[in-house]
Amino acid sequence: MKDPRFPELTQRQINTLKPFGEIECHQDGVRVFTLGDLQYDFFVVLEGAVVIQDPYNEAEIVTHYKNEFTGDSGMLSNRAAQFHAVTVGNTQVLRIVPSALKQAIARHSDISDVLLNAFLLRQESVLRDYTGGLKLVGSGISKETYAIRDFMDKNHIWYNFLDIDTSENAIELLENFNLTAEDLPILINSEASVCQNPSLEQLARYTGVLMDFEDKIFDVLVIGAGPAGLAASVYAASEGLNVVTIDSRSPGGQAGKSSKIENYLGFPTGISGSDLANRAYVQAQKFGCNISIPHKAERVEHTGTHFILHATNDKVIKTKAIIAATGANYRQLPIDNIEKYEGSGVYYSATGMNAASCKNELVGVVGGGNSAGQAALFLADHAKEVHVILRGNDLGAKMSDYLVQRIIAAENIFVHLDTQVVELFGEHHLESLTLENKSGERTGKSITNLFTFIGAKPCTDWLKGIVVTDDRGFICTGPGIRPEEQLRCAIYSQREPQSLETSLPGFFAVGDVRKGSVKRVASAVGEGSMCVSQVHQFLSDWKAVEADAV
Repeated sequence: MKDPRFPELTQRQINTLKPFGEIECHQDGVRVFTLGDLQYDFFVVLEGAVVIQDPYNEAEIVTHYKNEFTGDSGMLSNRAAQFHAVTVGNTQVLRIVPSALKQAIARHSDISDVLLNAFLLRQESVLRDYTGGLKLVGSGISKETYAIRDFMDKNHIWYNFLDIDTSENAIELLENFNLTAEDLPILINSEASVCQNPSLEQLARYTGVLMDFEDKIFDVLVIGAGPAGLAASVYAASEGLNVVTIDSRSPGGQAGKSSKIENYLGFPTGISGSDLANRAYVQAQKFGCNISIPHKAERVEHTGTHFILHATNDKVIKTKAIIAATGANYRQLPIDNIEKYEGSGVYYSATGMNAASCKNELVGVVGGGNSAGQAALFLADHAKEVHVILRGNDLGAKMSDYLVQRIIAAENIFVHLDTQVVELFGEHHLESLTLENKSGERTGKSITNLFTFIGAKPCTDWLKGIVVTDDRGFICTGPGIRPEEQLRCAIYSQREPQSLETSLPGFFAVGDVRKGSVKRVASAVGEGSMCVSQVHQFLSDWKAVEADAV
């Protein structure tokens, strides 16, 4: 049976692709793309073969033969090539540049299905089955190292982590480069170049996650790449709008931190938040959306004709409409020394990266929502004990019943109601904590990993009063905006704000950042999708205003 990662194109499909590229002939041993290349090209093998090589381990990954093709999902963005591609013997290929490949995918659904399915399977296989990529050397209990690992994991960047606390190879590497533990963390590429304690911006630029795009006025800017923002990106781009999407961390938002979502329509066996977000991330780029990470919104201006967003990494983006999908962050526990342990024992998501450190350990999960329930069940497969800590007295008050029933049935999950964490202890990493119940009784627990999912603080600091929010900072939309709060302008003199539109025409809010939203993935996706029709209405209204002015 043919490996679905490496399908053959039919002759009809190849003929369809030929107008999008150029046919080239190469002798043996020609490298057609190199690890680290940005905007690397797509190749269909017409004669001969192309071998994909891993330069980190000097190993062959796969050889593509006649009618097979190179590439992965990184081609749809600005991500760097992860391997070398070298011709074998006298080889003839069809070369297609990324912009033309996107056009082919957009116009021909049968080709799109074959390519995207293979691209996603290849990415999953590389991340799961192969040891390689960038080498990250650091301590498993270091906050700085954790931040880099977290960014690379959530952005599906291929890397190999060497823990200086447990790996002899890590110690040998430090000695070879004449470095000490004080120089950590470090990144090492295939050419043995070392970058000490890189910033996330440096890492994002090197891997192509942070991309540049044209300096023009876009139709719509989506701020935030959680479920709501990604849904808006997919629908807006698929309907022909010129879209750019930014996020300060990674695709997925709060949902991206969920180990398994089982009540999302169409996935009866569940899907992880990370996988759902990654598929949406690829899908948006398939339709031509520009997605760049990490860019955090700092402030926005309205000129009267368009918006200007100022973001981190010195990015300025001009747009006719804005969709705010910045979501909400989990709040810190009210403990004086909690920042000391963030990234070294206290975490705000539970992913595969955390599983190894939880093996046979006592783990705490604080919170009573679905994210807390999903985390508890996921961690229970790895930890000796999982302690769910809830200030309220009803586990099912905010958690879906299917999660409650599974938690009750799990032998190594223990629920503490009317209880809170009041103290944290540990020299460099969390070693233990103190629980306090409503009677004031205190109990010590040797919990070494604490995952907190409490409260929700909207990410709206960047608004600085440009649109109306409630007293908690959530953005007001539609009927919730009083007439005196609406911007006095031609559009709002003719109609009321649409259901997802703010006090400023053309500025929309969707998902968890919006006042009154339902904190569920499906509703966020629904709002993001529905918002695009309202953006179209605004753009139509604005054209009418401009025409009347002339």
